[in-house]
Amino acid sequence: MNYLGGKKILITGATGFVGKNLVRELFNRGQDLLTPTRKDYDLMVQEEVRRMFRELKPEVVFHLAGMVGGILANKESPAEFFYNNILLNTMVIHEAYLSGVEKLITLIGGCSYPANAPSPISEDELFNGYPQPESAPYSLAKAMSVVQAQAYRKQYGFNAIVLVPGNLYGPYDNFELESSHVIPALIRKFHEAKVNGKKKVTVWGTGKPIRDFIYIEDACKVIVRAAEIYNEPDIINVSSGEGISIAELVNLVAEVVGFDGEIVWDRSKPDGQMIKIFDVKKMKAKLGEFDFVSLKEGLKKTYQWYLENLD
Repeated sequence: MNYLGGKKILITGATGFVGKNLVRELFNRGQDLLTPTRKDYDLMVQEEVRRMFRELKPEVVFHLAGMVGGILANKESPAEFFYNNILLNTMVIHEAYLSGVEKLITLIGGCSYPANAPSPISEDELFNGYPQPESAPYSLAKAMSVVQAQAYRKQYGFNAIVLVPGNLYGPYDNFELESSHVIPALIRKFHEAKVNGKKKVTVWGTGKPIRDFIYIEDACKVIVRAAEIYNEPDIINVSSGEGISIAELVNLVAEVVGFDGEIVWDRSKPDGQMIKIFDVKKMKAKLGEFDFVSLKEGLKKTYQWYLENLD
């Protein structure tokens, strides 16, 4: 299981949340990595993408680059999210094929699944309905990577695989309150309340929705194993498959951070989908078993990283 050993590996989006953690995972395995930034090659320009492959000559590509943003950004710039992501992904996959890349691994978000997909969400649900409307342009643009990867495999024999991570959290995440996901937002909220001596923290919704989460370092181990051994057209979910209510999560984060004040639920704010858990049977069947950290342990590691990287 050492397909990657000695390979020339390119990571696009190496400065992002997943990218930074994947770089660490591969670097710790002794891999030589190519991690160009936008200053080196603008992936929105086809000639630049072509030049990148011509100059770097990678054998394996982890394609993680893309335009990402929170709910507000998606609401204000849906056309940009659609156009930029579909253009960037299409060109990178196409030029990777043309340049003779052996294997390409890319990711799409769980938001690409239909809004009404039943949980646990299996990979077969991907094209069975429309995603959440507020992020649909982004989500559908990303889902086109699956169509392209499968089409290029069918017509050209190009080995491209697509993985679907669930709710990721951990080091290098975005902790900005306006645009972050639930775990980093809660960590920051409770930490700031604790250091400022606040007795009360307000969180959105009822706490009843159920979600599953996967620690980013665990997700990277799955991604690397898929790169090593998985060579099929079907997508694979990458998550824990273990549900926890938002109320339980909130209490766990408060405990880890050391906030012992009152938690107030603002029930006027939306809950979103009541249950969203990812089916991980295919992940285990195709990639084997993994020893993931517990949610509590992952939260401790994430909070420790947050403390060490406060501005």
